Amino acid sequence: MSSSATTTQSLPITHLALRQHTYAAPPTVERIPIPQLLPGTAVLRVHLATIISYTRAIYDGTRAYQYPVPLTLGSGGIGRVVALGPDATTLKIGYLCFLDVTMHGRDDIGGEEGAVFLSAIHHGHTDASKKLMNEWRDGTYAEFVRWPLENCHILDEQKLFGRVTKGGLGYKMEDLMFIPTMLVSYGGLGPNGIDIKPGETIVVAPATGSFGSAAVHLCLELGAGRVICMGRNTGVLEKLKTASGKPERVSCVPLTGDWEADFKSLESLGGKIDVFFDISPRAAQDSGHFKAAIMALSYGGRVCFMGGLRGDVGLPLSKIMHSDITIKGKWMFEPVDVKRFIGLVEMGVVRMYDEKEGGVKPWSGKCIKKFKLHAWKEGFDEAERLGSGGFVVFEP
Repeated sequence: MSSSATTTQSLPITHLALRQHTYAAPPTVERIPIPQLLPGTAVLRVHLATIISYTRAIYDGTRAYQYPVPLTLGSGGIGRVVALGPDATTLKIGYLCFLDVTMHGRDDIGGEEGAVFLSAIHHGHTDASKKLMNEWRDGTYAEFVRWPLENCHILDEQKLFGRVTKGGLGYKMEDLMFIPTMLVSYGGLGPNGIDIKPGETIVVAPATGSFGSAAVHLCLELGAGRVICMGRNTGVLEKLKTASGKPERVSCVPLTGDWEADFKSLESLGGKIDVFFDISPRAAQDSGHFKAAIMALSYGGRVCFMGGLRGDVGLPLSKIMHSDITIKGKWMFEPVDVKRFIGLVEMGVVRMYDEKEGGVKPWSGKCIKKFKLHAWKEGFDEAERLGSGGFVVFEP
């Protein structure tokens, strides 16, 4: 069918969605009307939607994320286009797309108003982002979604799912659900962040969570000469090193709580340290690793802060000034980052796992289980239990 006019497949009148009507209250699976097309949108059938490790904490209020209700819960997903508005120019019925939950205001080019939010997760940090989320609140934990055209990123099925012997990459669809987690790190490590270069040494802290361990994998895929993983859980650090498939390029530094001890551990590894990538959770507010890692940076080093800290942290200003250190803050990623990253995956530059090395998968890159919407409690529990040891998804 042509994409120059409103086009649809034959759709049911209603569908199932995981809904929340009161903030922090338990969600319920409901049958609701199929979302209606608007200009600038597509309707897609959801095939898979990721369940991040702290999904329960988002929706029971533990993390105090702010979002409007009622809404359909959700996170990043993959869906197939079943209906298109009249202004679609590239998408066509039947295309498989990655559904990006990081939404930007269409009339906020350049980000002057800060109109950025996470669909169904967080209303952002400005009045403009809050206003925008009121109109785009519903997420992917549903059989169908209405999504902005610019947040539907086409996936090349032939390249991604084709047989390796035929020039494809041989992925299963669930393998691609590692993309949402890796994209967060790419926002900070890629061209719109601190732009890591092949051969550089990167400190990732903490590396033991789902986003940190994904950052380790991404650094290796982008050609890092060495990745130094910092974290408190030594068992997870060792598993991360083994699961990387490149243990000779991974070093582990257990965090002690004493910045001087951690600094000495970094120094003892020898060699130049180019980048410090931090993705600390709120619990790390008073950690000494911030100072330790910055103090260990070589002249001209770079720092990216992407964590969930709420308060201030102390920084060694003299070191930063005299060593010409660059500090970059980043929340999520830019729209162009999504296209770039998917391109890197489709070209085989960034791999979900290494087929040539016996199917080695990164520590957090395994899809462990799929859940139906009615099993949302089990899905949330399993995601929380796994932490960085893989991920689970909804299959609506």
